[in-house]
Amino acid sequence: MPVTILIGAQWGDEGKGRVVDWMASSADIVARFAGGDNAGHTVALDKDVYKLHHIPSGILHENVVSIMGNGMVVNPVNLLREMDLLREQGVEIRPERLILSSRAHIITPAHIALDEAREVSLGDAKIGTTLRGIGPAYLDKTGRSGIRTGDMLLDIETFAERLTDGIEAANEVLAQQGMETLNPAEAAESYLEAALKLRPFIKDASTYLYQALRAGKNVICEGAQGTLLDIDHGSYPYVTSSSPTAGGALTGLGIGPLFVERVLGVAKAFSTRVGGGPMPTELDGTVAQHLRGSGANFWDEFGTTTGRPRRCGWLDIVMLRYGVSVNGLSELMLTKMDVLSGLDELKLAVAYEIDGERSEYPPVTNEQLDRAVPIYECLSGWREDISGCRSFDELPAAARRYIARVSELCEIPINTVSVGPEREQLVANVVKQV
Repeated sequence: MPVTILIGAQWGDEGKGRVVDWMASSADIVARFAGGDNAGHTVALDKDVYKLHHIPSGILHENVVSIMGNGMVVNPVNLLREMDLLREQGVEIRPERLILSSRAHIITPAHIALDEAREVSLGDAKIGTTLRGIGPAYLDKTGRSGIRTGDMLLDIETFAERLTDGIEAANEVLAQQGMETLNPAEAAESYLEAALKLRPFIKDASTYLYQALRAGKNVICEGAQGTLLDIDHGSYPYVTSSSPTAGGALTGLGIGPLFVERVLGVAKAFSTRVGGGPMPTELDGTVAQHLRGSGANFWDEFGTTTGRPRRCGWLDIVMLRYGVSVNGLSELMLTKMDVLSGLDELKLAVAYEIDGERSEYPPVTNEQLDRAVPIYECLSGWREDISGCRSFDELPAAARRYIARVSELCEIPINTVSVGPEREQLVANVVKQV
């Protein structure tokens, strides 16, 4: 059973990219299964910072094959730009190392325009999307009118016709909403150039994975966003359009569950969220600023894709416990423990009070969640800089107690914690001592 599924256990931005990079040293394949370039995975290596949007984090390991799975939606122009930026940073990009599933769907200029038009029409009720065309692309996929990456292998005239047909259909909607329409030929031009350049990378990824798994290859399934943004299990409608949960890994790559050995959840040591939707433990003031940072460092809480400041709050155990149950997590990893240094008191939301009743799991509706008052448990903080710690014993006693309590409340082992952005800034083998 050589598959490890890596899941964001919160609202995304948990640090999955650097965790995948750390784990990829013992992997043969890293396969991304959902989302598009709305995701931003940042990996820091020897002071170099790599910002990935489409491409799996395994690309930074020369012996690892990276796969963009059928569950993704891909912007061909932006993907090529990302490939070029990585090449400029010395990363080798070739078809033997990077595979684009022929069944992934394409984000077109029409999807991007429709995404913006929808957000404008929603006004104050907007979802807070990245405006990358993700939602409209998935709508076309489920509506059976999408364009797949395999279509880029057709003759270029046929691909151009499918693109322009989609753009013309979108123009009708844009015109009805009083939005600026697109010139179909001009909008499609860069996509046609991208199609020719991407052809060597397009393969039947599901068959490739099946054959690799049968041969005993080790595969890491890399998620995007997080459990609480899942289209089925998140705070709908403030969710993404795909399935960033463990089940989404199987459908998004075309592999069966009997290959799965581990389901690893990644969570920050506190809570963050981007965009709209309820967030019961959200803070403002000095503590929120401490958690968010100034924005001067890439490790601070500002979106990799959008640059938007993230909403910050105390660790929400109610939501994290839900993430554990929805995914069937076998273990948990805590990131950004170093950010908590310098706070004298830390709080964990162990339950909610909703209309006078205590609840240890999230309510069904957003209206109930809006009324949820966190019930906090207070723990002592620590002042020490823990970024240089590499063993559990080196951590301050208060940090060790914090990790132990999170593990106890979520009823799941915590094997590893991160204490900084660099690959080596990890404390492993925690589970044996918690």
